[in-house]
Amino acid sequence: MNIETRENEIALCVRRVLKKYFHDLDGEAATGLHELFMVSAEKPLIEEILHRAGHNQSRAAEWLGINRNTLRKKMQQYGLE
Repeated sequence: MNIETRENEIALCVRRVLKKYFHDLDGEAATGLHELFMVSAEKPLIEEILHRAGHNQSRAAEWLGINRNTLRKKMQQYGLE
């Protein structure tokens, strides 16, 4: 499976969740969606990558494409230490 196919699969998942979210709002106004999505997606992403990297923070940071210090800061933010 190539990277473009994987990106499309992730995008389809996001669209499916957003459609359900808007359906569940039942006409109520949506606010703060960017922050809601980032917080909702970032913590499980970091948890899964850390698990798959054997809790090696340097490897996890490399896989995420972020600096190790940034990963540590995000781990603290989400209580993942």
